[in-house]
Amino acid sequence: MAAVTSRKFFEELGQLVSKPVVVVDVAGKTYEGELLGYDSSTLSICLGNVKGDKGANTHRLFIAGSSVARIIATERPFNLEGLKERLERVFPNMVQIYAEAGVIVVMGKIRLNEQGIIEGTGPAADRVKDIYQRFLTETTHI
Repeated sequence: MAAVTSRKFFEELGQLVSKPVVVVDVAGKTYEGELLGYDSSTLSICLGNVKGDKGANTHRLFIAGSSVARIIATERPFNLEGLKERLERVFPNMVQIYAEAGVIVVMGKIRLNEQGIIEGTGPAADRVKDIYQRFLTETTHI
């Protein structure tokens, strides 16, 4: 069970990469920026385009995992798993998800991510695009 919860923890953290976050350190200082990456063994993080407590802007900031008290997501992560489930209703047994890369592959040839289709054309790709658009509309109005 611990392995499953650990994997889920890192999947959730991975969804925040390239997204805006607020990090509070153990001293209570707050940093706003884009989560560029993290070290899974130490939970150290790298932020980009950082705004600090006193308004100072920093290009890159690395924070040791032992200093991180909280990481706060400032926007809801894209539900890639939910989109996969929606696509599987129309394309059963033909949908693969690569959560680490943030990519879904349909029929082995149509690739899409949270921005939409990144590879693939034709009627099947048009159907995938329609499903994606509907999913996006429904989940952003919740």
